[in-house]
Parts: sequence; C-alpha cells; structure tokens
Amino acid sequence: MHIAIVGNIGAGKTTLTALLANHLGYEPKFELVDTNRYLEDFYNEMKRWSFSLQIYFLNSRFKQVMEIQNSRDHIIQDRTIYEDAYIFAENLHEMGLMASRDYQNYLSIFDSIMAFVKAPDLLIYLRASVPTLVDHIRRRGREYETGIRTDYLSKLNEKYEHWINQYTQGKLLILDKDHLDFTNRLDDMSYIIQRVEKEILSLDKI
Repeated sequence: MHIAIVGNIGAGKTTLTALLANHLGYEPKFELVDTNRYLEDFYNEMKRWSFSLQIYFLNSRFKQVMEIQNSRDHIIQDRTIYEDAYIFAENLHEMGLMASRDYQNYLSIFDSIMAFVKAPDLLIYLRASVPTLVDHIRRRGREYETGIRTDYLSKLNEKYEHWINQYTQGKLLILDKDHLDFTNRLDDMSYIIQRVEKEILSLDKI
C-alpha cells in the first residue's frame, strides 16, 4: 500500500505523514528539505536558482519513488513527484522565474521518467488557505522560508486546486486544514484516521 500526502508549503504534510505512519504502522518517506543545498539560495534569488532547484527535487523524488515501488512495505509519502512538475515548475515558469527553454527541458525530463512511475494507491490532499499556510510557516521557524511571498503561496494554491480537480490516477481524499488541527486536537486526528482507514479498506476490497 502506497499513500501519498500532498499540499502547499506549510500545509502540514510532514506532520500528518509522521502521525499516520505511527498509527497505521507504515514506513514514512519524508521530503528531505534539510539536506537540499539549493533551497536557501532559491528563496533569496528565485529566478537564478529555479531550474537547479526543480531538477534537484525531480531527481531526488524519482529515486524515492523507485524505492517505494521496489519495496514490499506499506509506505506513506510526504509530497509526490507530480507536484514538482504540475505545481512548482509550472508556477515558476508562469511567474517569469524560470526561462521557457529551461521549463521545456524540465518537462522533457519529467515526461521521460514518468513512464516508470506508478500513482499512489491513495492520494491525500491537505487544502489550506494562505493565512493558514503563513501561520504554519512562521511557527515552524525555518529561516530560509521567512521570505516566501504570499502571492507565491496563492499561485501555488491555484495550481493545486486545478491539479486536484483533474486528478484521476487513483483514490483521492481531500482534507480541509483550515478546520482540522490534527497536531493539537485528538478528535480531529481521530476523524482523519477514520477517513483514511475507510479508504484503505475500500482499496483492499478491489
């Protein structure tokens, strides 16, 4: 079983991945942001570092997907390879922060590797408004994230909604993070667990 959690920067993906992995007994696969040498440079100078950052993410995500697909363990993943292309790279190009030739080169690489990628059995989308995202980003205190612009987060949200509305590759569960505090409210986490376990049960019956 492969569950993946998607959502904007600060939506709570890593926290929910850890909580669900602990409850379900799944192996968590986290996004390795602390070892990404491009992130701080990117947030300081987006146009210069956008292509390098996206190639770094694409490569690391593809390696992780291959590990997941070759594993017999039940796995829950923090962010997917789809978001790299359909959300972040596309948004950077539209905002004029990635040159067209770099974007086309990126898409060519993405299309080539997608022939080897299988969709997760269940995709969980954490929907969150910009104020919620900003609050979470501020509270977790990553220094390189302090300069993230609200218009950048807003554009990413638009991209997420468009992608999710067209997602047909597998089961989809949407959770409203504005009204679910799974970190501090046990009832909210219990509700999420019930929803996830229901989806897993339906997949087991297929």
